[in-house]
Amino acid sequence: MKRLLPLLIILFAACGPDVYTPKPRGYYRIELPTRSYQKFNTPGFPYTFEYPTYGKITNDTSYTGSKSEKPYWINVDFPSLGGKIYLSYKSIDNAQSLNKLIEDAYVMTVEAHNKRADNIEPIVFHNKQYNVHGLFYNVSGNAASAYQFFATDSTKHFLRGALYFEVSPNADSLKPVNEFLRTDIQHILETLRWQ
Repeated sequence: MKRLLPLLIILFAACGPDVYTPKPRGYYRIELPTRSYQKFNTPGFPYTFEYPTYGKITNDTSYTGSKSEKPYWINVDFPSLGGKIYLSYKSIDNAQSLNKLIEDAYVMTVEAHNKRADNIEPIVFHNKQYNVHGLFYNVSGNAASAYQFFATDSTKHFLRGALYFEVSPNADSLKPVNEFLRTDIQHILETLRWQ
């Protein structure tokens, strides 16, 4: 009987209720493509740049549903990543026009994302050789767009861009793709030339 008692205690202890331990939420693994670039140099466009080979240039149809009334508005689609860089171009008529365009870019970035963003960091960039300068906004948190920017020569050209994904914003799940595409956006800005 003395030998049987420890065995019975172990047996009854093992028969307790099942305890469920929740696992942390996981995200799908995203295969990032090999980085390489090609040139966007369409005749008649007032700008040119290099963009990733895994991206596809499309006309912006977000306003009308058909070809844009603004012929120099394009998108760089990333079908395998579910993202898109929207590029909108405007010509500058005068100093007041430039100030208005910069103010609009600010409002569309800072004021539109301020409620959901943890931080919005403006980063100034200059390419004196090709007369390209502007602001790159790094938007952290669960904002709709992690990166927005504008580039200009201050006299004739103004290009605004924003990266968006076709999913609800979640900074944790989008972080690898956002970081990957940040390098591509910076390459677009480094290779941007006015025509």
